[in-house]
Amino acid sequence: MKVAGSSIFVTGGSGFIGTNLVELFSSMGATLLNFDINEPLDNRQKSLWVRGDIMNAGDLKGAMKTFCPDIVIHLAARTDCDENATVEKGYAVNVEGTANVLKAAAELPSVRHLIAASTQYVCRPGYLPANDEDFSPHTVYGESKARMEKLVRGYGLRMPWTIIRPANIWGPWHMRYRREVWRVISRGLYFHPGRKPVIRTYGYVKNVVEQIAKIIESDVSKIAGRVFYLGDPPDDIYKWVNAFSLSLRGRPAPVVPRTVVRMIAMLGDILCAFGLSFPLTSSRYRSMTQDYVVPTDRTLAVFGPCPYSLDEGVSQTVRWLRTWK
Repeated sequence: MKVAGSSIFVTGGSGFIGTNLVELFSSMGATLLNFDINEPLDNRQKSLWVRGDIMNAGDLKGAMKTFCPDIVIHLAARTDCDENATVEKGYAVNVEGTANVLKAAAELPSVRHLIAASTQYVCRPGYLPANDEDFSPHTVYGESKARMEKLVRGYGLRMPWTIIRPANIWGPWHMRYRREVWRVISRGLYFHPGRKPVIRTYGYVKNVVEQIAKIIESDVSKIAGRVFYLGDPPDDIYKWVNAFSLSLRGRPAPVVPRTVVRMIAMLGDILCAFGLSFPLTSSRYRSMTQDYVVPTDRTLAVFGPCPYSLDEGVSQTVRWLRTWK
């Protein structure tokens, strides 16, 4: 199946990955409909958007039936990590909403392929799954996505399906990174904790949507019923931070002993406890110093190397940061 000429129904296409996917697939000649409760981040994509909630099964079914797609790409989800919530009450959209998408797609004869987005968080940091059904989530969000994957796998869809697990994805239209990470780096407030390498799997978003396109265009025997981690090869996170520091500030990211950064993080915990905002906390410190490698090697072996390098991704992202209002 080709992206060009296909009719593609996207849930959650107004989000970060969805915005980049709609941009790429439109340029490739696909006909798209973005079914999302929120307006598109990119105003140029409004003509492809219809407001809708996947928790409303009737509206979802009606929109999908009217559009009559060849392909369904299910991105809509709650993606934050709120450990005070539960799967049933806080993250129901990730399970019940997915069930609605599966039902609507299953009842539509035109659908020839379904891609459902999960997350790397179905397995905790440091845990490499033995197979596609080996889960070890450490967050409520991760648990909700593990349940989503089981639902897709057990639904008995007549069409081929593929599950994607994006790694830590970055790039244009990542609004939280724009407010937090890149803002901190650009102001010279980022201090890297020590020189010991921290290996993580990141992914430039334009590489990720290219990988989704390749899933669609691959022989069905390679992608049906399979799970693919999306992202770039794992690497030392300092390379990523330093590339942004050089591009945004013209100087390398400063390296500070871990003990010092940890003390600053503890101060951040105290300030946050009093309701004050601070860019560094113990939780963020742990994230900065913890390896988190996921097996994108299988994805790269099947679909080939990523088209965009780190430097190209940083350059394009910084250009977006400086021009987007």
